[in-house]
Amino acid sequence: MTQMFRKAKQNRIFKDIVEQIEDAILDGKLAPGQRLPSERELGEMLGTSRGTLREALRILEQKGLIEIKLGVNGGAVVKEATSEQMSETLALLIRSQSVSLTHLAEFREGVEGIVASLAAERVTAVDIKELIKLKKEAQKYYEKGPSQWNNFVKVDEKIHMALARISRNPIYRFILETIHDNIQRYYDKFLSAGDNELEENYQDLQQIIDAVCSKQVIEAGSLAREHVRKFSRYMDRKSKQNGALKI
Repeated sequence: MTQMFRKAKQNRIFKDIVEQIEDAILDGKLAPGQRLPSERELGEMLGTSRGTLREALRILEQKGLIEIKLGVNGGAVVKEATSEQMSETLALLIRSQSVSLTHLAEFREGVEGIVASLAAERVTAVDIKELIKLKKEAQKYYEKGPSQWNNFVKVDEKIHMALARISRNPIYRFILETIHDNIQRYYDKFLSAGDNELEENYQDLQQIIDAVCSKQVIEAGSLAREHVRKFSRYMDRKSKQNGALKI
């Protein structure tokens, strides 16, 4: 640990401290869950005051790289990379009207299509078992009718996240987690829960899973894009009914 950091450059001390610790985390020298040295030790290693060091640690916490814990066993701990911070940023953009749900659905259409195609190309026997299990779970709620709409939607999201994992591309997984975190809260506004909508969504999911499991790469992508396109049409119809698409 003592060789991990060097004395910070005095002409850019604050920025240099942030960069050194950030590099150590991103390069894997500091693993998720690992505690950084104490403020006194870090201050000595980096040749800086506690005040400057604390400011640097706050910046790293804002970036989502560390968590500062209080108390006797407190200190700075390396965080595991998640989509949480990206999701919060996107939520703010949506609420500020910088990004509309129509923009989000349009972007999602392309991403979901690529993910489904990759999943069909890379699916394994273990993955197929997971997808079949999720399909049966969706069928259970579908057969119980619109009263189970909320449970059905949860399984719908599980299926999309499973496809993202099966794509074996963590970037797509993070992106879709972020999008779904933000779109999920608006399902009640933009999706009806009638028999027709429930059946249509169930049939879509069934066909997508079947295409992925049978490794139909082009078909899986096409079905996923059309499934998301329907969501866009639902939102468009709602916006016309309400006069505007407001969050």
